[in-house]
Amino acid sequence: MSTAPLTRVFVGLKLSLLRNGLRQSSGRRAAYIVSLVCVLLFAAAQLAGLVLLRGEAHAASLVVLLAGVLALGWAVMPLFFPSGDETLDPTRLVMLPLRPRPLVTALLGASVVGIGPLFTLCLAVGSAIALAHGAGAVLVSVLAVPLTLLVCVALARAVAAANIRLLTSRKGRDLAVLSGLVIAVGFQLVNFGAQRIGKAGGLATLDPVADVVRWVPPASALGAVGSAGEGAYGTALAQLALAALALAALLWWWRSSLTKLMTAPDGSTLAAASEPSRKGTSTGLHRLLPQGRTGTVMQRSLRYVWRDPKTKAAWVTSLAVGLIVPVFNALQGTGSIYLVCFAASMLGLLMYNQFGQDTSAFWMVALTISSARDAYAELRARALALLLITVPYMTLVAAVTVGVLGRWEDLPETLGLSFALLGAMLATGAVASAHFPYSIPQDSAYKNVAPGQGGIAWISIFGGMLFSALLCTPLLALTIWLHVAQAAALWLLLPLGTAYGALLLWAGLRLAAPRTADRLPEILTAVSKG
Repeated sequence: MSTAPLTRVFVGLKLSLLRNGLRQSSGRRAAYIVSLVCVLLFAAAQLAGLVLLRGEAHAASLVVLLAGVLALGWAVMPLFFPSGDETLDPTRLVMLPLRPRPLVTALLGASVVGIGPLFTLCLAVGSAIALAHGAGAVLVSVLAVPLTLLVCVALARAVAAANIRLLTSRKGRDLAVLSGLVIAVGFQLVNFGAQRIGKAGGLATLDPVADVVRWVPPASALGAVGSAGEGAYGTALAQLALAALALAALLWWWRSSLTKLMTAPDGSTLAAASEPSRKGTSTGLHRLLPQGRTGTVMQRSLRYVWRDPKTKAAWVTSLAVGLIVPVFNALQGTGSIYLVCFAASMLGLLMYNQFGQDTSAFWMVALTISSARDAYAELRARALALLLITVPYMTLVAAVTVGVLGRWEDLPETLGLSFALLGAMLATGAVASAHFPYSIPQDSAYKNVAPGQGGIAWISIFGGMLFSALLCTPLLALTIWLHVAQAAALWLLLPLGTAYGALLLWAGLRLAAPRTADRLPEILTAVSKG
């Protein structure tokens, strides 16, 4: 089959996949429509903002940096969202009698159909309008805009094809766990950079970095529009040539990866089959934990953190955001030592819905609980597993935050309040786990609550957070009184906060244990619903 008819077939297949996917459920259709509207609104705002930059002396610097960030997003998208587009997996085409060269062209044509390419096209058009001054720049922009779009799309497809064996494996799919971390860090970096630009004199501070990025494809294509607008046609031609050369190199890489996928066996499977059995091996973790049921439950909980994708995602997000919020605010000069308590609240939320994290496997845990004493031992061990990570982590966050702020004398107060809040969150989390359990679906990476249980989850989490804050009121009142009295005994908040948090945790476990033992059938039904 020639290239043109094959491209039409693949574009039609892409539209059919999209249409049939939207027919599966009204929820998926609504989510797609909402996401499309949001992207279009954001793209329109970006387009308008770039058009308003027309005539700005340093508009070219901002435009090329935006293009560089956009290309970086296209490069990492397949790694963090391998299941976001069914057509990213070329292994589904290996049994078709197709040659790599026309297949690459057809896939490239199908790849420009979607929300992401539409947003990229709007950004490229707005950038060209902002920089195109004169007939020569307009002619260059006619080539630069589609070239920018094709380089971004080809980059994403080449990365996906080169790493598809990894991305379709279980360990590869765990890379998606990092998406929350990358997004959180990215937003903070953008916010931090925007504030620095505002303080340092506007867009002129971007010029040194932009002078380098304007020679990096696909930003070089948009940089060519700016060069042509300034009359530097030789520079514009060189920048366009760089972008075209990058597109050719990406297509060659993509074609080579497709050829290898279609002709070579799955080496990862062969290697795995030849490896000796590792059954019965031990990590040695049990030697560091208490003996008996406590150590066994702690080891199980810690293995969930390492192996279960949903649990790992929750931990990575909580640890990352808990560090980013206080530290980045401190770096920006707007921080406070009390923001360390935000880390305590993020980590304390991990205690909520403890049994829902086990999903349907909770029935094996339920078989070991026949009394309130067994339930207390189970909940205590789970809380200890959390504390094993959260206590040193919160100490680190508090030390970094007060260090950046230059207020080392406030470290005892910060840790005392954080430990008290953590104890309150763990206590209310244990009670909420017994009273408001809900199921966590395993068939979707983006759903954390089973249909029909959203209200239970909201009551559990937000009710528990509110009650945790109320439980910490006595310690907060003491802190305020010590500050008003200008007392030198603020260091006492560390031992008092630690003891108070431990007392709250003990009381919460004691309250939750008998309720857990009495409600085992209801809990099992609730967590197995999804």
